[in-house]
Amino acid sequence: MHPNYTTRDARPTDVGQMADLLTQLFTIEQDFKVDPVKQRAGLEMLLHADQAQLFVVEATEEVVAMASLQIVLSTVEGGPVGWVEDVIVDLHHREKGVGRMLLHHLEQWSDEHGLSRLQLVADRSNRSALDFYTRHSWHETGLIVLRQSQSPGT
Repeated sequence: MHPNYTTRDARPTDVGQMADLLTQLFTIEQDFKVDPVKQRAGLEMLLHADQAQLFVVEATEEVVAMASLQIVLSTVEGGPVGWVEDVIVDLHHREKGVGRMLLHHLEQWSDEHGLSRLQLVADRSNRSALDFYTRHSWHETGLIVLRQSQSPGT
């Protein structure tokens, strides 16, 4: 029997469970290190940021998936777009429609808030994630992501 999944905005009480999900995500992605203190701090900042939104999927009072969305201004679009990060479904809840539910919620929220585009970055070696996004009408662009770290060791 599958649990009843619901999608909602994240709450401060979800931070611990979301940090656990980020640990799962960051062990997959080669460019990031697991640091629960930093991840919890980032989640707290996102919860209180005016131009950010955290979404979770819950099953029986357990957070089993999450995503973050930050609103940025795009010159090419001439307005706000959404930058999606931290999309992760708990290993035990994959292949049950949870990821699709989460993406649909993100898309609906962005439509309701006038965002003209959603974009995300995925690890190029995470083939299952890339295939998932492709199946749900996301497509690769010709752009690459470059990064410069401002703090030592990152």
